[in-house]
Amino acid sequence: MADEHSFDISASVDLMEVKNAIETSKKEVGSRFDFKGLKAEIDLNEKDKTITLLSSSDSKIDALKDIVISKLIKRDIPPVAITELKRENASGANTKCTLKLNDTLDSNNAKKITKAIKDEKLKVNASIRGEEVRVTSKSIDELQAVIKLVKGLNLELPLSFRNLK
Repeated sequence: MADEHSFDISASVDLMEVKNAIETSKKEVGSRFDFKGLKAEIDLNEKDKTITLLSSSDSKIDALKDIVISKLIKRDIPPVAITELKRENASGANTKCTLKLNDTLDSNNAKKITKAIKDEKLKVNASIRGEEVRVTSKSIDELQAVIKLVKGLNLELPLSFRNLK
């Protein structure tokens, strides 16, 4: 039995699942009666990790956003993985909305996680390693307590706990 156990906390989104959700969203929009004859576009920019919605009104943008989020949820991508960046008027009396995929654990959130772990006074060591936080301990029970603690922080990120050894 190992004397040191560890796991990594990261924020990640499966981009292939996002693509699949976008494609099924496009199919649903094409078959819905309330979008017949209206402009309704959903585009994914993989490089920038953004989703662009384009439609004729704010209410149609909200409907498109709901469709995309529901398809992402069906593909096990939590709604916190999406943040609305901006909503603006586009040409031809249309409205454009840009959504951002949150799939990196930035330094501020990593610091919040390590601070919360240290404030809890558990017998674990938490260290920031790039875009992930490594937590080590001699007790698996302590590591499970850390997982429960981090899930309760309500960070606006799709957190994943990997490499439990």
